[in-house]
Amino acid sequence: MKMMSHARSIGLLGAVAFAGLTQAAAPKDTAAAPANSPGAAVYQSVCAQCHEGQVPKAPAHAFLQMMAPDAIYAALTTGVMQQTSTSLSLQQKREVAEYLTGRSIDEVKTVKQAPMCTAEAAKFDMSRPPDITAWGMDTGNTHFVPGTVAGLRSSDLSKLKLKWAFEFPGAMRVRSQPSFAMGAIYVGSQDGTVYALDEKSGCVRWSHRVNTEVRVPLAVSSFKPNDPKANPAVFFGDLVGRAYALDARTGKLLWTHKLDDHPSTTMTGAPVYHDGRVYMPVSSLEEAVSDPTYHCCSFRGSLVALDAASGKVIWKHYTFDEKPQEVGKNAAGAPILAPSGAAIWNSPTLDLKRGLIYVGTGDNYSAPTNTRSDAVLAFDLKSGQVRWSWQTMSNDAWNVGCLFHNATCPDHLGPDFDIGAGTMLVRDEQGHERLYAGTKSGAAIALDPDTHKGLLWSKRLGRGSIQGGIQFGMASDGRRLFVPISDLGKKVDPEYPGEPHPGLYALDLASGAILWSRPAANDHCEGRTECDPGILAAVSAMPGAVFAGHMDGMLRAYSAETGQTLWQYDTTREVTTVSGAVAHGGSMGGGGPLVHDATLFVASGYGAYSHMPGNVLYAFSVDGK
Repeated sequence: MKMMSHARSIGLLGAVAFAGLTQAAAPKDTAAAPANSPGAAVYQSVCAQCHEGQVPKAPAHAFLQMMAPDAIYAALTTGVMQQTSTSLSLQQKREVAEYLTGRSIDEVKTVKQAPMCTAEAAKFDMSRPPDITAWGMDTGNTHFVPGTVAGLRSSDLSKLKLKWAFEFPGAMRVRSQPSFAMGAIYVGSQDGTVYALDEKSGCVRWSHRVNTEVRVPLAVSSFKPNDPKANPAVFFGDLVGRAYALDARTGKLLWTHKLDDHPSTTMTGAPVYHDGRVYMPVSSLEEAVSDPTYHCCSFRGSLVALDAASGKVIWKHYTFDEKPQEVGKNAAGAPILAPSGAAIWNSPTLDLKRGLIYVGTGDNYSAPTNTRSDAVLAFDLKSGQVRWSWQTMSNDAWNVGCLFHNATCPDHLGPDFDIGAGTMLVRDEQGHERLYAGTKSGAAIALDPDTHKGLLWSKRLGRGSIQGGIQFGMASDGRRLFVPISDLGKKVDPEYPGEPHPGLYALDLASGAILWSRPAANDHCEGRTECDPGILAAVSAMPGAVFAGHMDGMLRAYSAETGQTLWQYDTTREVTTVSGAVAHGGSMGGGGPLVHDATLFVASGYGAYSHMPGNVLYAFSVDGK
């Protein structure tokens, strides 16, 4: 397959460079610090020896570029790097931080902050335990909100108006889907701040900052209503693969744990809490390698079960057993290590009946490949052993070097058709259970969780590509499977064969037959750069409706029965936020919209990989009340 042009690849490689990051109330493009800036020489002489992939646990250069400048400065002056950086003056530390991020520390400090809650808005209601469990809404990851939790009917949706808007300070993207408990919203942000917001008003009950971006939804531990012994916690992971637990009522750090020693470790899938354990999926940005001399590749995905109270590892198992070993040399003379990759980009799915936990994996980073990439894996809940696996595509070996046609690209390059979306365990109205998975090829597939010997059905709906097909998540109401397709336009993404088919599709759960389809109109992208109409973010459903955030900034509610548009809102328009600042959303990616307590919530802004920036969490209710 012919891969993408160099010009397009620059847009996709936010993981490598992330030029254009900004720390502004209304996000705007800005250039990264030049290579001849004062901090460049300091970085090369003092920092590069550890942060160019040589030292385990040291975040790779790509991660440092995605951090906020004040977070790097704090790490150098009072944090984990204080002892290592004693030879540097305060000015040099500042210069390094601003060189790596291309942003000014002073600019960050001037951003308006949302008000802290007072009186009743500051109180946590212990009669209200979590009823949306992190990313998937329920243990089966169905992305379906029951009517009693949603608090809205489909007939109410046409009356939705903006209730409040929360700006994430200093961000150009927001990818953390909200979670709910005790009348609070829990959500992460690009600069590493985790917030507990009052659900009714958007004021801040508490905030806690870690060093790097929190892009995943937070999982809240379950508890019985009004239990005086309850000590609820929130769990999440950050961009460099460190897991955290915070007190859900105070934001106090309870524990932290590094999930893997590999320097490219990251966490992109939401954790899952159940019965005193937290299950953490582990992925990596080693796939973004483009240096022909790099020893590609040594990472392999894993699933980690932690004790929720202490953070102690109960078990950790890799997606495949073989350790990457040298199998040859590339054209530049660098060692080729294989097998590698099979990262877990998505949130695990619990199957308590069978004692399993399911994940979908990504491609191999190098060749030869193995049978655990682009696969549905079933781990044993108690032991962590892989009980079975089903591969959706073989021989999918790919890394970013393929975009540049350099030596890191495997000879048999795959199309990069990961299972990016979380798997779903759905019980239909007749009581039948099936596993559903969506791939970046644009195919939705169904498996029998008992036999898992072959596909029940497969339906390809999109053309697929690196950012095409099914990216972040499908939804089901027990009658239909709702499938979002993100396929980018031919002008932006021309090298993948076939025509793009962005939009929303409803399939029959039993057969995969298309019940209805709603192609995404391209009229809202006229005159806009980095704009596509498809659906990158996960979709969510409630009785009678399904919600989708589009890459063109449009948030829509569709009829579950017919696909008719019931309501829509342009999140790219400017709004006044609870801080008093003016901000706007942009393209949407990540967790997607959801409805809770008669309010529709969505985070808008996916300013990476050639998408429109934004930094707002919106709350909509009937007549804005």
